[in-house]
Amino acid sequence: MKNMQHLLHFLAIYLVHAVSEIIENDSGLGSDFKITGKVEILSSKDKEWLTNTQILVDGGEYIAYPRSDGSFVINGLPSGSFVVEIVNPTYLFEPARVEITSKGKIRARKVNYLQASVVKTIPYPLEFRERRKTNYFQVRDQWKITDFLFNPMVLTMVLPLLMIMVLPKMMNAADPETQKEMQSQMKALNDKSSIPDMSEFLAGLFGSDSKKSSSKSKAVRKK
Repeated sequence: MKNMQHLLHFLAIYLVHAVSEIIENDSGLGSDFKITGKVEILSSKDKEWLTNTQILVDGGEYIAYPRSDGSFVINGLPSGSFVVEIVNPTYLFEPARVEITSKGKIRARKVNYLQASVVKTIPYPLEFRERRKTNYFQVRDQWKITDFLFNPMVLTMVLPLLMIMVLPKMMNAADPETQKEMQSQMKALNDKSSIPDMSEFLAGLFGSDSKKSSSKSKAVRKK
């Protein structure tokens, strides 16, 4: 009987604790967490970039500004997962994801939208450094010698010349048997090229017939 009472007492305490956590999450009473970090630009000693820099959480639901030393604090956050971004018109920064548990434990990791299951942790408090400057204009393509060499028109002109220059050297360096074989192939090609074209053959045939008919007509006139 006593064991049963202890069990019911334990279950009652557990239910009260669970219900209180749910009420706090729904009402926002547990929004007392914060995210801290620092923004640095190593490529510039000028501090004017601080005035144009914002720290955005989840696309602007929470906004913060860096201090004179680049540090920042974002207060009033509930437990959950947040994406922290640094927005600056001149420099680009990699975003970071910060996960805050209901007990206040914080873990930071890289943002990977393509492979969300891949977790690569980063140090916390957050440290943001510029990746590169923002390019607002596309760089014009410059002329390269490879563009000229790999042009189809140039290849059609250069390759036959290379073949003419390389083939004789290959024939001289080849064995006598291969030389004879290549010479016979070239001779066969020349013999084929010496065969008259069909159009020339027909022109000659009809031309000879016309000559014969003209000679016959002349002979009849003489008679």
